[in-house]
Amino acid sequence: MTKPPLTLYLAAPRGFCAGVDRAIKIVEMALQKWGAPVYVRHEIVHNKFVVDGLRDKGAVFVEELDECPDDRPVIFSAHGVPKSVPAAAAAREMIYVDATCPLVSKVHIEAQRHAEAGLQMIMIGHKGHPETVGTMGQLPEGEVLLVETVDDVARVQVRDPHKLAFVTQTTLSVDDTRDIVAALEDRFPSIVGPHKEDICYATTNRQEAVKTVAPKSDALLVVGAPNSSNSRRLVEVASKAGCNYAQLVQRSTDIDWRALQGISSIAVTAGASAPEVLVNEVIDAFGDRFDVTVETVETATENVEFKVPRVLREPA
Repeated sequence: MTKPPLTLYLAAPRGFCAGVDRAIKIVEMALQKWGAPVYVRHEIVHNKFVVDGLRDKGAVFVEELDECPDDRPVIFSAHGVPKSVPAAAAAREMIYVDATCPLVSKVHIEAQRHAEAGLQMIMIGHKGHPETVGTMGQLPEGEVLLVETVDDVARVQVRDPHKLAFVTQTTLSVDDTRDIVAALEDRFPSIVGPHKEDICYATTNRQEAVKTVAPKSDALLVVGAPNSSNSRRLVEVASKAGCNYAQLVQRSTDIDWRALQGISSIAVTAGASAPEVLVNEVIDAFGDRFDVTVETVETATENVEFKVPRVLREPA
């Protein structure tokens, strides 16, 4: 039986970013250096396939520090942690390694610097997301106010409208954030913003690639986890860019084939914490059902690399 033809647009850049690469490497190097078990506070990155792979190698994932024994190393996730967490680890004389993405750490430093200048912070982010919790936890309670939408900006109660600064979560929609920033600057004309955009290069690049492939595709699939902020934003960006069907799938077994009946083109991308092996799995699944022509659509080149902490580069 002849397979129907399908053009598959493969978005690039896609998948792992430098911060995710570094975080996974940190867990693997910690296991090599200290042996199993190594404890990891929160999922090191938001991807079940990655977390399960590290668990098989001897990583133990916990939600809170008090679930870790004093005598084993603990790693903090790429999303960052409140200041109280490394302080508690130090008080217990634990070995700990901070895998916070350097671009998230940059936001932490910004927040600290603004606070030292006497400014109250407004954070644009998603309530409860580990990165937001970590950034807000850099300063005392009440010093960082969270806004998620333009409507929140109208309601936020500040201490002094002339002494404000804002930071953003690094994995937000570039377009949505632009609207929220505009609302903040409209309501608080003297608010101080970041020297450079807080939304990270990888989030921006993946969204731009989606904007390019979405309008030419009957459907678009984002390979990523449901708790991955940057992956979910890619689905939203695709829908806004004119793609009629955009879905998040963790892997090929999640594809809804009935919804894709009759398509002649599809775009595929992956969130920043999704490994390429899962993208290939999705491409292979289409190859089983269609006569696939793969076209890579590259909108940017990435060559960013972050060093792992010195403690892992030193002998045990």
